[in-house]
Amino acid sequence: MAKKSLTVKEVALFGMLGALTFGGKFVMSSLPNIEPVSLFVLVFTAVFGLKALFPVGIYVAMEILVYGIQLWNINYLYVWTILALIAYAMRRVQEPLIWAVVSGVFGLLFGLLCAPVYLFSGGLHFAVSWWLSGIPFDLLHCAGNFVLALLLFTPLRKLLDRLYHRYIL
Repeated sequence: MAKKSLTVKEVALFGMLGALTFGGKFVMSSLPNIEPVSLFVLVFTAVFGLKALFPVGIYVAMEILVYGIQLWNINYLYVWTILALIAYAMRRVQEPLIWAVVSGVFGLLFGLLCAPVYLFSGGLHFAVSWWLSGIPFDLLHCAGNFVLALLLFTPLRKLLDRLYHRYIL
């Protein structure tokens, strides 16, 4: 069976959602490692399935365009995809606490997930020291992700699902 291609409306929607993700992170950038990106990746994947990789890719492209090419860009190419794949596997789960735990654990493990890039670029000691020095920020990331997902995952999922099925499909 052939895969359904993106519609023009979906392309526009995914572009706007990618920009919204970038803007949301930018607005919250004064808070250390508290960001809406993880929440948006989870919600987008729960609603759009693997099509969520389109707004995620746009978000990553905007990060690169605005902040330039750095080592962390490589991290962003795979860490958000990992989160989307996890969300895709659990997309039928309705319990907000489960989504909040997944989001929190992802925040806690974010530095560890990024460490392989530093392993290859600077060696084992650099990667381990980079990861360990970032643990306080990973703890903030964990707490922020947990709270945001617990409070906002369900209402955002319902809203986006309703709007997507009413206006896009």
